[in-house]
Amino acid sequence: MTSSSGASRRQVLAVAAAAATAPLLAGAPAEAKPKQPKTWDLTVLGTSDTHGNVYNWDYYKDAEFDDSKHNDVGVAKLATLVNQIRAERTGKATLVLDAGDTIQGTPLATYYAKQEPITSTGETHPMAGAMNVLRYDAVTLGNHEFNYGLPLLATWIKQLGFPALAANAINSKTGKPAFLPYVIKEVRLGGHGAPKLRVGILGLTNPGVAIWDKANVEGRLVFADMVATAAKWVPVMRRRGADVVIISAHGGDSGTSSYGPELPNENPTALIAEQVPGIDAILFGHAHNEVPEKFVTNLKTGKAVLTSEPSKWGQRLTRMDFTLTREKGCWKVVDSSATTLNTNTVAEDPAVLAAVRGQHAKTVEYVNRVVAQSSVELSAAESRYKDTPILDFINHVQTEVVTEALAGGAYAGLPVLSIAAPFSRTAVFPQGDVRIRDVAGLYVFDNTLEAVVLTGAEVKAYLEYSAKYFVTVPVGATVDPETISDPAVPDYNYDVFSGVDYDIDISKPVGQRITRLVLAGTDTPVAADAQFVVAVNNYRRSGGGNFPGIVKTQVYNAQQEIRQLLIDWAQAKGTIDPADFFVPNWKLVREGVPVF
Repeated sequence: MTSSSGASRRQVLAVAAAAATAPLLAGAPAEAKPKQPKTWDLTVLGTSDTHGNVYNWDYYKDAEFDDSKHNDVGVAKLATLVNQIRAERTGKATLVLDAGDTIQGTPLATYYAKQEPITSTGETHPMAGAMNVLRYDAVTLGNHEFNYGLPLLATWIKQLGFPALAANAINSKTGKPAFLPYVIKEVRLGGHGAPKLRVGILGLTNPGVAIWDKANVEGRLVFADMVATAAKWVPVMRRRGADVVIISAHGGDSGTSSYGPELPNENPTALIAEQVPGIDAILFGHAHNEVPEKFVTNLKTGKAVLTSEPSKWGQRLTRMDFTLTREKGCWKVVDSSATTLNTNTVAEDPAVLAAVRGQHAKTVEYVNRVVAQSSVELSAAESRYKDTPILDFINHVQTEVVTEALAGGAYAGLPVLSIAAPFSRTAVFPQGDVRIRDVAGLYVFDNTLEAVVLTGAEVKAYLEYSAKYFVTVPVGATVDPETISDPAVPDYNYDVFSGVDYDIDISKPVGQRITRLVLAGTDTPVAADAQFVVAVNNYRRSGGGNFPGIVKTQVYNAQQEIRQLLIDWAQAKGTIDPADFFVPNWKLVREGVPVF
């Protein structure tokens, strides 16, 4: 009992002591927690390679755009996403940039460059009208901005309600930038009374313009290295008050070029991030890839630089988000991230559609216009296993363009061959009226025309590679045209050459099928060391399909779309007659006997 009573008394005294000291403890500070710095946020939205797409429309099919992945296209779709994000961020800082290749790529863009050029009519270019409605903050010039000449480019730039940038496009005479190198945009990071942030935006265009549009820029512009240009201007922007630096670059991130070492790197985005300090993020384009978010470590500072590429044609919108704080009076990016948003999730913005509606309607009427008369119906249905006039039409135009371009030069003495493929079994030129979209439907990809030099041995190796896709059919067995080709192989892998004569023996083993390869119209075998200029599309030349020997430095590359070249040829001639271009030069055989 006594023990229990003593314990109780000690407990009472302890409680009393705690109560007595409580006021003192209450006045003492708790364990100090580090004060979290206040943060603000900035969002930068980015587009690239819109290539003349405003409406979600395929002018060649005269129907709403669709592909195997159900992507949508166009500035009108981009605008809806942009407006949604702006509404979500009401009162906060949001910028919208574009990384170039804007005024070329669709009949809509072509029409207002060639059919009714804005330099003659004074009409607002549809890509200026659409982009002004969306309210961009800046656009970088892509290489395709130079396709239609400097006067049209200058007119388009004047029509924009925002700056066009290209720091590395240099006036040949003055040595100074021919376009605005950068802008510094001051934005408020919130409502009234919130601090302001100065965002520097540097634009870099592609040095390949010097090759691809030589006729338009030679003697007028030179194109400096994109990495060196960034190294020059980023410190200038910082000294002039840029708190954050964003680069909008029209160059991919592979570090490689489609041309030789005669020009600066074509795709140096990762190199810029690695080598140039002071950059917070890079929006890039040109390669038509989707890169939602990629960080590149700067080798000098160790800082992770955010990069993103939003695919092509308005199929994706890049969203970059930055968290910032102030340290000792200076802004610092403490976190950044990026993603890409799919435009097939939203409807088209009605204000953008309205701005371009009349021009869109005029273009639709144009592509349905009759441009030539075909003397007979020409079909591509059998082109993968028979020499057809409609593929010779492609090869004839490609050969003609390359031959004219190389006339008088170092390669003028070499025979010009051409490669084409059956891109669409449904392509038909009807007898009689042929419309622009009929011609375009024959060439369903947006490839450009290039040319390289191949030896006779390389030509044969290339043909053997294509011939491997035919099913082996022994002599005496029945040949079924529907099963003669591997159904798992796309038709566009059955490449055919013009300019040489050859047989494909489908009874032979793979690798031994080109049994007769002679100079055109002769019995003279093609020598292994003979040299030829070969016209080919950019996809194949850059390694698409892994065909051998074709990945070489181009001797011709004017960045001209093959599809448009076919349209231009038909329009200029007015008549499509196989007698003008069909030269049967290849066939499937078995032991020398034609299969068909």
